[in-house]
Amino acid sequence: MSAWQPLPDGLPPEVQHFVEQMRLLKDRTGLSLVALGARTAYSKSSWQRYLNATQPPPRQAVVALCKVAGEDAERFGVRWELAVRVWPRPPAPAVAPDPSSAGAGEGEAYEDDPTLPWWDAPAEDPAPRRPGRLALYAALAVLAALVLVGAALLGAATLS
Repeated sequence: MSAWQPLPDGLPPEVQHFVEQMRLLKDRTGLSLVALGARTAYSKSSWQRYLNATQPPPRQAVVALCKVAGEDAERFGVRWELAVRVWPRPPAPAVAPDPSSAGAGEGEAYEDDPTLPWWDAPAEDPAPRRPGRLALYAALAVLAALVLVGAALLGAATLS
């Protein structure tokens, strides 16, 4: 059995029970976190966060663990629902208010909605990404293929 670190103090009983049951389920698989990550779509570090109660797992992660362990995912899904309703939010980072943003912003309405999970909040708009080298190489390969096909068709038309 794994030597789990103690769960944080002050966790709601639903969260503590859910995480303990997930830990037992993971231990029953006999897999390391690395092996569990390889058998599911979630990394070792994600499983560490989920099983140490620092972040609630997505429902799909619970289903994946149940599948690997041969356990009823529906039963764990009910426990997941109870736990995520009361899962404590991490402390908000201390940020000085921006005087230019007086009034309600777009993100504030989201955060005020109690039906939406806090860990699912939309991230800041990332800077637009430039196409990478792979996209450039793929475009060049397609262009080269079109040129070759065109040359082949032109050569075939000239021979006939």
